[in-house]
Amino acid sequence: MSESCDHNCSGCSSDCEERTSPKSFQVEINPLSSVKKVIGIVSGKGGVGKSLVTSLLAVSMQRKGYHVGILDADITGPSIPKAFGMTGKAISDETYIYPAESQSGIHVMSTNLLLEEDTQPVIWRGPIIAGAVKQFWTDVVWGDLDYMFVDMPPGTGDVALTVFQSLPIDGIVVVTSPQELVEMIVGKAINMAAQMNVPVLGLVENMSYFECPNCHARHEIFGKSNIEEFAKKHGIDTVIKIPIQSNLADLCDTGHIEKFSGDWLDKMAETIVQLPIK
Repeated sequence: MSESCDHNCSGCSSDCEERTSPKSFQVEINPLSSVKKVIGIVSGKGGVGKSLVTSLLAVSMQRKGYHVGILDADITGPSIPKAFGMTGKAISDETYIYPAESQSGIHVMSTNLLLEEDTQPVIWRGPIIAGAVKQFWTDVVWGDLDYMFVDMPPGTGDVALTVFQSLPIDGIVVVTSPQELVEMIVGKAINMAAQMNVPVLGLVENMSYFECPNCHARHEIFGKSNIEEFAKKHGIDTVIKIPIQSNLADLCDTGHIEKFSGDWLDKMAETIVQLPIK
């Protein structure tokens, strides 16, 4: 860089490092916080159970003795507080915002924890929504967390791009359902992650099958699953299948997701634990 440089690269032809080196869009976490690993939970379309998987993974890791937080990045459709039965609100002072805590101590930040009424709509344009996600990272006092799970809205739009660029994402878990059409949509999410150099830790197929409580026969209500072939095609090793279970829906609706029982996500939890510490 020349001594006479005015740091205005738009009219400069120099090949200095400041001009040619890749620019990082990552923002600094709140100075009173420390998060060792950040995991994004994504889906190509809505209605496949992304928030359910986020909740189950967070509870699973909390049960293993880790300190866990959930950043609800689905700004216009937040459902995490409902699943955890949170009726209080996040508090703030003149400087920072403090997340709510679930009964088991999971730290949660969501727009519904800031609204006067849970049914109050968030009618914001994309840039404002993206800015809110970054504020949840920079302005919230998360404390010391081992794992943060980011519940992202469906698709590959503004929020997904903001999360991938602004937060130090260590990997993503992709949630899908058995319908054949979903494969194409999920493929878009996986390809976006590849372009952003974010590793895909595994696939979770929700509503994969129904198991008869009497004879224990499995029925593929939404069609035959091709998740293993799809994962192999994309070089993804960890594949999880969650059955259709009415009690899971009941636990979410009543705010008792922390009481769930089931080992479906144990393999995914092991994959996350094995991530190297940077």
